[in-house]
Amino acid sequence: MSDVFSALRDRIEKRTATIGIIGLGYVGLPLARAFTGAGFRVLGFDIDPAKVAKLNAGLSYIKQIPDAAIAGMRDRFEATDRFDRLGEPDAVLICVPTPLTDSREPDLTYVVNSAHAIAAKLRPGQLVVLESTTYPTTTRNVVLPVLERGGLTAGRDFFLAFSPEREDPGNPTYSVTSIPKVVGGLDDASGDVASAMYGAVVPNVVRVSTAEVAEACKILENTYRAINIALVNEMKVLYDRMGIDVWEVIDAAKTKPFGFQAFYPGPGLGGHCIPLDPFYLSWIARQYGFNTRFIELAGEVNTAMPAYVVSKVADALNDAGKPVRGSRVHILGMAYKKDVDDPRESPGFELMDLLLKKGADVTYHDPHIPELPRMRHWPHLSMTSSPHTAEFLAGRDCVLIATDHSAYDYGFVVANSKIVVDTRNATRAVAKGRGNVVRA
Repeated sequence: MSDVFSALRDRIEKRTATIGIIGLGYVGLPLARAFTGAGFRVLGFDIDPAKVAKLNAGLSYIKQIPDAAIAGMRDRFEATDRFDRLGEPDAVLICVPTPLTDSREPDLTYVVNSAHAIAAKLRPGQLVVLESTTYPTTTRNVVLPVLERGGLTAGRDFFLAFSPEREDPGNPTYSVTSIPKVVGGLDDASGDVASAMYGAVVPNVVRVSTAEVAEACKILENTYRAINIALVNEMKVLYDRMGIDVWEVIDAAKTKPFGFQAFYPGPGLGGHCIPLDPFYLSWIARQYGFNTRFIELAGEVNTAMPAYVVSKVADALNDAGKPVRGSRVHILGMAYKKDVDDPRESPGFELMDLLLKKGADVTYHDPHIPELPRMRHWPHLSMTSSPHTAEFLAGRDCVLIATDHSAYDYGFVVANSKIVVDTRNATRAVAKGRGNVVRA
C-alpha cells in the first residue's frame, strides 16, 4: 500500500484524523455528533452562515439533537462556511441534498459544487466519501472526474468511496451509531480506508465490492418502500369505494408471521428520500434503454394522493352543504411524518397549495414547526402555526389530519371539530359512533 494510505489509516486508527462534513442538516449533523463522540475532530461545512453561527454558539436547529449535545461537541467540533478550509480534513464526507428538477430529473448541483470545492483544495492522502443518495455511477462518472482534474489519481494519491446515509429522523431505536453502514470504494484501497473510518463509529460496516453496488443498495431500499406504499395507497382508494376499512385489513394481514410486511397509506410521500429516489433510478434506467414501468406506476399512484385527499375534503364539505371556496380548512401537522420537525417534501405543502387554489381559507398547526420554512417548490406558502384550542377548532369548517403527531389529543380534536378528515387513522380510538370523521 502507498505511504499516503498507511498514514491515513494510522490517523484513523489513532483517532487523530480530522473529519470534514459538507452539509450540516439532518444527515450531516448526526454524523458530526457520532464522529466527535468517537474521539475525532470534526470540521463541518455549510453554506448557511446562520446555521454555522448557531452551531458554534452551542445551539441546535434540529429537534432530535438537543442544544446540550451540540454544546458537548464543541471541544472537538467547529462549523464554518469557509470552503477554502477543505484542505484541512483528512476525510471529507459529502452530505448535501440531491433533489429533482421540475421535469423530475436528477439535480446534482449540490454534489457537483461540493466536488469542485473539494477539488480546489484536494491534497494527497485525503479520503472523499459521497453520502448523498443518488443513482448508480454518480461517484465514478460525476464526482471522480472533477476530483482528478488537478492531477491527483484516485486509489493512489487520494481515496474515493460511496456510503449511503440511512438516517431516519425521529426514530428512537436506530441512529447513525446503530445502523449498519454500507461502504463501496472506487477501488480496494478506497474501500479499505473508508471502512476503517466508519468502523470507528458504527458496530457493523457492510463492505460491498464497488461504489455502484452501494449506490444501488440505497436506491433499492427506498424504491422498495415507495412501491409498497403505493400498493397500500391504491388499496385504500379501492377499499374506500367498497366500504372496507383498509387500516383494519392491514392489521389483520400483519398477523401472518411470514410473507407480509405492513406498510401504511397516507396523504402522499414525504421526506428527502422516498419521494425522490425512485425517479433517480428511473432516470438512469432510461440512459441504459430500460423503462422501469413498475416504479413509474408506483410514482403515479403516490403523487396522486394529495389530490385524492383534497377530493375527500371537498366531498365532506359538500355533504355539509359547503363549497371548498370560502371554507375554513385547518391542517394538523406539516412535518412529513409524526413527531419530527422535518418538513422536507411533506405532502402537507401540496395539500395546502391545492386547497388554496380551490379558494379555501387555509390555516395549520404543528407543534414542531411554528413557522413554515421557505420551500423550494412552495416558496409562496408563508404562514405561522395557529392556536390549537377548542375555540379555534370549532371555528374551522374542516380539520384535515395530515401528520399524526403524538402531541395531539385526538379525542379533543374530534370533539371540537365540525368535520375531521383523517389521512393517518389517527382517530381510530375515538371516532367510533361519531359522524364527523371521514377517512381519506
